[in-house]
Amino acid sequence: MDKPFYKRVILKLSGEALLGKSSFGIDTDILTAIAVEVREIADLGVHLGIVIGGGNFFRGVQASSEGMERTSADYIGMLATVMNGLAIQNALEGCGIPARIQSAIGVNEVTEPFVTRVALEHLEKGRVVIFVGGTGNPFFTTDTAACLRALEVQADVILKATKVDGVYDKDPIKHGDARFFEHISYTEVMTRDLKVMDSTAVSMCRDNNLPIVVFNLSKKGNIKDVVLGKPVGTIVGVAR
Repeated sequence: MDKPFYKRVILKLSGEALLGKSSFGIDTDILTAIAVEVREIADLGVHLGIVIGGGNFFRGVQASSEGMERTSADYIGMLATVMNGLAIQNALEGCGIPARIQSAIGVNEVTEPFVTRVALEHLEKGRVVIFVGGTGNPFFTTDTAACLRALEVQADVILKATKVDGVYDKDPIKHGDARFFEHISYTEVMTRDLKVMDSTAVSMCRDNNLPIVVFNLSKKGNIKDVVLGKPVGTIVGVAR
């Protein structure tokens, strides 16, 4: 049996990752594919938390730029993450993976409130914990929520799922000569403004020496390979 390099991880998924080929909502085939990959790492005994965004339903920053009051826009975005969390829980349980949802905002009829000790108990019992509602505060992204939850549950790493193979010096989809980084420091990410995560999230990780692995979600087996410590994606960490 493969031995995991990381024992406790936070997987950060964007809401857009659930879109598939759609322009809005959730592609159930994508949910199933994610659940199958999660089962592979759960079978390794890895403790897994998932932080999900809500951009497939609503983007608070965009709505704010179009005239909506920012606080209201951000709370609507938090509610969007709750919908995504419920969908992910359903997909995981359909694959035989026990899962719990913890929310930073009160939605007690469908989620548990976020409590660090309870989250740790779930993880130690082999349950996947899906963290929704962001940080529970406007003006903070779900990237920052991922860093916060990772630190609170003492995760070894954040796995940042993207549409590309890792971190580049510019958008590889638009620029064929984009340079790929196998390893890059937190400071360089912020200095270059590489948009790996927002600056608050990267700064939190730097201050607490929490590594981030940026990888391509669409390549089958990548989540497991990252957990096993294989050279997949880009490691954002301390300078070498």
